[in-house]
Amino acid sequence: MNKFLSYFEKYFFLVILLFVVVALLSPTTFAWVLDDISGISVINILLSIILFGMGTTLKLDNFLEVFKNPKEILLGISAQYLIMPLLALSLAKIFSLDTALTVGLILVGTVPGGTASDVITFLAKGDLALSVSLTAVSTVISPILTPVISLLLIGNHILFDPVDMFISIVQIVIIPIFLGLFVNYKFPKVAKSLKDYLPTVSAIAICLIIGGVLGANKEAIITSSWIIILVVILQYCLGILLGFAVGYLSGMKWKQIITIAIELAFQNSGLSTSLAKTHFPDLSMATVPGALYSVWQNFAGSVLAHIFRTYFNLED
Repeated sequence: MNKFLSYFEKYFFLVILLFVVVALLSPTTFAWVLDDISGISVINILLSIILFGMGTTLKLDNFLEVFKNPKEILLGISAQYLIMPLLALSLAKIFSLDTALTVGLILVGTVPGGTASDVITFLAKGDLALSVSLTAVSTVISPILTPVISLLLIGNHILFDPVDMFISIVQIVIIPIFLGLFVNYKFPKVAKSLKDYLPTVSAIAICLIIGGVLGANKEAIITSSWIIILVVILQYCLGILLGFAVGYLSGMKWKQIITIAIELAFQNSGLSTSLAKTHFPDLSMATVPGALYSVWQNFAGSVLAHIFRTYFNLED
């Protein structure tokens, strides 16, 4: 079983591609992902499972790292919530994206870092403690910053309630994470037993969200595919390059530079998809950038991890 789980994580990008192919060939296969269960969105349930899994891997020490490495943390968080939102807005304007895609792209830019960044940092032999700390801190403060920044960037064009978005993020993100933290603190043996299985469960949840969104928007994606795919790839690649620039110009070591680059580019795209579906129900295509971003960041991230591990000296 452990061998299977190891292979699943190692070849996760191939699993994602399989879900993408199935969703595009048979759009109704994952249609249930966009439904509700007892009034609760299935996407939100899947996201809560992912964030609960993240919580079980965290300890209070991860948050204490903020005080041990204030420079790296402050730079990483500042870059996360300044560079990525402005980058998203700039790309949307440069490529004249329609309203729905603009909203979706900006949400990808305003959400916190994704948990996959920790995995890629580990595979790339980056600074894992810094990566976990950045992911945890950016996620915990996201109920405030994501709605506020989203309001500043798109609120003048499309009315939405940032307070409702704050509540959504608390429900989807904060509560599951702290439940995971509680389990890890109170029942460490249970958390340890879940450690081998939750990454795979989380990976499947991500794939299901991607499949549901892509299947529901198949025709629209095919019609405007090259534009939005190009923009998503640019958003990710420029995030990596700008992360390198931030780390290098601030005098960090290579391990930290690469970690900042990975952390900056990897977004919680599942959350952006959920927020788009919940708060912009009339803009169905707003869910697409998040789904496409998730596909690309996991595929490209696996390649990046190999390059960093093979060609950069990250032992120090």
